[in-house]
Amino acid sequence: MEHNTVRVDTSTRPATLTFADSFNAAVAFIDRHLVEGRGARVAIRSDEGDTTYAELAEQVNRAGNTLTGLGLGRGDRVIMAIKDCPAFFFVFWGAIKAGLVPVPVNTLLRAHDFRHMIEDSGAGCVVWSPEFAAEMGVALADAVPAPAHQLPVDGAERTLSALMAEASPDLRAATATADSDCFWLYTSGSTGLPKGVVHAHRDMVVTSQYYGVGVLGITAADIHFSAAKLFFAYGLGNGMTFPLWTGGQSVLFAGRPTPMDMFEHIERFQPTLYYAVPTLFAAQLSALEGVSPDLSSLRACVSAGEPLPARIFERWREQTGLTILDGIGTTEILHIFIANRTMDARAGVSGKLVPGYEARILDDQDVEIGEGEVGHLWVRGASVMSRYWNQPERTAAALSDGWIRTGDSYSRDAAGYFTCHGRSDDMLKVGGIWVSPVEIEGRLIAHPAVLEAAVVGRSDDDGLTKPEAYVVLKDREGSRDQLADELRAFCQEGLARYKYPRWVQFVDDLPKTATGKIQRFKLRA
Repeated sequence: MEHNTVRVDTSTRPATLTFADSFNAAVAFIDRHLVEGRGARVAIRSDEGDTTYAELAEQVNRAGNTLTGLGLGRGDRVIMAIKDCPAFFFVFWGAIKAGLVPVPVNTLLRAHDFRHMIEDSGAGCVVWSPEFAAEMGVALADAVPAPAHQLPVDGAERTLSALMAEASPDLRAATATADSDCFWLYTSGSTGLPKGVVHAHRDMVVTSQYYGVGVLGITAADIHFSAAKLFFAYGLGNGMTFPLWTGGQSVLFAGRPTPMDMFEHIERFQPTLYYAVPTLFAAQLSALEGVSPDLSSLRACVSAGEPLPARIFERWREQTGLTILDGIGTTEILHIFIANRTMDARAGVSGKLVPGYEARILDDQDVEIGEGEVGHLWVRGASVMSRYWNQPERTAAALSDGWIRTGDSYSRDAAGYFTCHGRSDDMLKVGGIWVSPVEIEGRLIAHPAVLEAAVVGRSDDDGLTKPEAYVVLKDREGSRDQLADELRAFCQEGLARYKYPRWVQFVDDLPKTATGKIQRFKLRA
């Protein structure tokens, strides 16, 4: 095989991926399109205008040359606090092509979070969008040691954009292998301090081919719009690697997604695939009570980040005629590995295994359990991280012979459908019986007054654990008198009676990560 190529044999299921001995992912996702004649095709669409594949390749080369021109060497980390815009693509792929390691970080974080990631990664360079200058400025001032190179994308005298304009548009790809370190992502912090997850060059190919092509059936004709941001694993695939793998188009939205902004972007750019999280789908359903956006371009919607409640699945189909394909993915596995399919989508379940992945469900003694029983989900596949950065003990606890413990509680039925029962550490034992908070939350959300819900355990006067519900109402100005009793009765009618929430707290918002995952540990605090 030629250098930097990957052969895809679709005669097998899953497709067989054969990587050249020398493989740099930037060649497969960026340079390949010029060789295959797509240079004039639009790769990225955004408020900043269109970017063709030829323009993308040139800017990637300029970014890579700019970073190495600063003195950065092979394996040096580049922290990216960049909004969803073409510059994200330029820096990410430019770093990879030059042999550096890009580390996209959650742009919604505060200074102390940025500082942790800067110090933990030992980054040699930090690049940020001007919108995040205040928080990043504090983080850089406090970081010890401070990164040698600090560059805003634009908006100042010395910027990445200005340096790129002077850099060479030609760049030879650094030598790498499919298993070499390629990029990092930090976990979302749903259970505590974020951890650096190290991914290899092969991992983006695996997820793009096995889930993107193999499950979603994406082609060059697809236009991808992800409300989920590029800085975390789900959005990175949706909005960047999937379209780049197939020669499709990516539609970017730089701001915080709101229902009306999402509807406007769908009408304006006419995507064929729309990716979001359950929280946003719920908010959009509420907005649909007053508007009728044109969603006719969409062939499918995708949800991940948190289990999709059955009621949201059903209401979305009723109101839009579209099916939401729920699935589960993790930062450590990079993208979705259990998923619903267009012709095989069920409410309230995560779906079946994505080809190329294996799963097993173990009890507390690491013994595999039977159909219908709830246990800890372990997964094995070619996109699993190599390790947590600087965390050998946590790596050893999470990885075993290629298998990774996801931290989720799951069951599997005889037909191979997987159902999520929440995070393993969120499970409740009520009256000696394990109870899934997700099940109770799904029942609460089915009530017409409820927009969102989260359930945690709370000790009663006897020190026994019982469910407590935190509820966000659709009408936040309406009366809450008697509603708590009504919700408790509603749960008793639809669930085993011991599962109903003993306490109901009404709140304006639920604590969440940037991926939309509910941070139940904050509610338990």
